Amino acid sequence: MKKLACLILIILSCYPLAAQENDAGKRLNIKADGFKGIWYSNQKSNDEYVFKYSGGLGTYCAKHRPFAVYSDKAEKTFFCFGASDDQNSTLFHNVSYFDHKTGTVANPTIVLDKHTTDAHDNPVISMDKDGFIWIFSTSHGTSRPSYISKSTKPYDISEFEPINATEIVDGKTVPLNNFSYFQVWYVSEKGFMAFFTKYQKDMNNVNQRVIGYNTSKDGVQWGEWKIIARIDKGHYQISGENNGNFSVAFNYHPDEGGLNWRTNLYYLQTPDFGQTWTNGNGKEIKLPLTQIDNNAKIKDYKKEGLNCYLKDLAFDKKGNPVILVISSKGYESGPKNDPRTWEILHYNGKKWVDHSVSTSDNNYDMGSLYITSDKQWKLIAPTEPGPQRYNPGGEIAVWISNDAGKSWEKEKQLTYNSPMNHTYVRRPVNFHSDFYGLWADGNCRKVSESNIYFCNKDGKVYKLPREIKSGEQEIVPEIYDGGDDAPSDKK
Repeated sequence: MKKLACLILIILSCYPLAAQENDAGKRLNIKADGFKGIWYSNQKSNDEYVFKYSGGLGTYCAKHRPFAVYSDKAEKTFFCFGASDDQNSTLFHNVSYFDHKTGTVANPTIVLDKHTTDAHDNPVISMDKDGFIWIFSTSHGTSRPSYISKSTKPYDISEFEPINATEIVDGKTVPLNNFSYFQVWYVSEKGFMAFFTKYQKDMNNVNQRVIGYNTSKDGVQWGEWKIIARIDKGHYQISGENNGNFSVAFNYHPDEGGLNWRTNLYYLQTPDFGQTWTNGNGKEIKLPLTQIDNNAKIKDYKKEGLNCYLKDLAFDKKGNPVILVISSKGYESGPKNDPRTWEILHYNGKKWVDHSVSTSDNNYDMGSLYITSDKQWKLIAPTEPGPQRYNPGGEIAVWISNDAGKSWEKEKQLTYNSPMNHTYVRRPVNFHSDFYGLWADGNCRKVSESNIYFCNKDGKVYKLPREIKSGEQEIVPEIYDGGDDAPSDKK
C-alpha cells in the first residue's frame, strides 16, 4: 500500500506540469512532410467580408521580423513560417531552408506545437555568427508563454534545443518567457537586439501595448527591457538594422478610438545598441515617449483623419530610413474606407519626404521593399485585387521606382486568377536573388488550406508542396505558372 500511495503521489505531482505543457505548447522536433500554412481570422465583421482580417497568414504579421535569413557561408536561405495540419487545428512553428547550390527546399522541421491557432503567435528567425539558427516563438499578450529555440548544430535544422533565457526586471533575473510582436536583429561580435511589445496595465487597469527593446550578447542572458513609448492605449512598431545601426517606426492607438484605430507615424534610431536615441534629423530623444506631439513624429495622420498601418522599414544606399505604410479612412473592410494608399516616407538626408506608390483594397495588405541601388527601388506586394475582394491580400505585383521612390509604375504581375488571396510578402535578411520573397495564400472568407510560396528576383514564383513523401528530406520546388489566366510569357 505504501508503494501504491507513493506512486499515486508521483503521478499527481506530475499532472500539473503535464497540463501546463499541454496548455502552453509542446516541443516536437519532427519532420512536417510538407508545407501547410496556418489559416487565421480576427474579429467577425457581420458583412460580406466576414472578418476584419483573415486568410493564409503563415507569414503574418508585419510586426514580426524577420521570417527568413540568407547565409553566404552555407549558401542557404533559412526561413520559418506559421504552419498547421490539414484540419487547421493548431499552430506549428516550422523551419526550412532553400539550398542555392542544388535549388532544393528542405522538408520542414516542426520545432514546436504552440497549442493555439492564433497567427499572432507565429515564429521569427535569426542566425548568430557561428551559424546557429534561432527560432523565437512569440505570443499574443500574456495568456500564453513564449519560447526560444536554438539549432543544435550550425546551419542545420534537424534538431532544436530549448533556451531558458532570462531578463532583468526590477533588478532581478527572471525568465524571459513572454513577448509579443517580436523583431530580432543580430550583429556579429555584439549580439542580438530585439524590439517587442509587453502588455502592461495603465492607471485605469486597462492593458496597453507598450513597445520597447532588449539586448543580449548570447541570446540567453538578456538585459533590462526598456520602453520606447507608451502613449494612450499603446503602439505597433516595425524595426530594421543597417550596418549595426537600428531604426524603429511606430504609430499609436488614441484613447478615443481604441485598438482598431492606429494613427500618426514616429521614427527613432540608435547607433549604439540603445544607449542613445535620435530622430531622423539627429536630434537626441529621451525615452520613453509619453506625449502625442514629440520630436519623433514625422507625419500627423490624426490631423488628416487617417489610420496608419505599418508595413516595412528599409534603408537607402546611404543608410537613410525608408518606411512603407498604408493609410486609410477606417478599419472596416470594404470600399467605404477607400482609398487605401501605399506610401513611402523617406528621410533623404535633409528632411522627410512622402510619396505614393499605389492603392489596394485592404488595410492588411502587406509587402516588402527592395532597395538595390541609389535610384532603383522595388515593392513586391499584393496590390492587385484577388478573388476575395476587399479582404487581405490579392494578386502579387512588382512595382518599380527609378528615381529613389518619387514615382512608381507596375513592372509586372506575378500571380493571376488565383483561387485564393496571396498575403504578406516577406523580404529575407541579406536577401539573395534566388529566394527574394516569401508568402502564403488562403481563402479570406472561410477556413481553407494555405500554401507557401517564394519568388526569385526575376519574378518566377515557386509553390512549395503540401505533401512530401515520408523520408524525403529535400525536394525541388514546383514552378507556379502564375494562375489560369497568366500571360503566355508566364507559362
